[in-house]
Amino acid sequence: MAESVQYRLYTMCMIQDGNRVLLVNRPDGKGFPGYLAPGGKVEFPESIADGAVREAEEETGLKVSGLVFKGLDEFCDTHQGLRYMVFNYLATSFEGELLAHPPEGELVWVEIGQALELPMQPWFKRRFPLFFEPGTFELSFVRDGSTNETLGATMRHYGRETQPI
Repeated sequence: MAESVQYRLYTMCMIQDGNRVLLVNRPDGKGFPGYLAPGGKVEFPESIADGAVREAEEETGLKVSGLVFKGLDEFCDTHQGLRYMVFNYLATSFEGELLAHPPEGELVWVEIGQALELPMQPWFKRRFPLFFEPGTFELSFVRDGSTNETLGATMRHYGRETQPI
């Protein structure tokens, strides 16, 4: 087990327009290739929600508002002493124009019911439907990075009749 712990804070902001969502098709060279919602690092000392708004605008050109907190997805690596936390939001209000040359990849409006057919990172595919369910989610995974062994997982959904995911 690592002697010290590093914390990394990130956001993800799903932008919804009716029955469509805006996804970024990240190329292989950017890391995490495939379709994802906009997001990124929270800068110190901005709030988590302000980080989500900023990242959405930087990656898409859209100024989102009326954020709804949907949940936390975190990954802990006991070998590296790393806790990587992603705070997830849903935005259904926005203004502005999509960037002509977005920095993270092509921007695509996708029907919600067809999105899971697209190539996505497994962790995003697992998280995607949770943005559209009532309540909030908590996903937490603990791994030993030296062996890639999963040591534990917590998956909960708050605000619906059955809690575990």
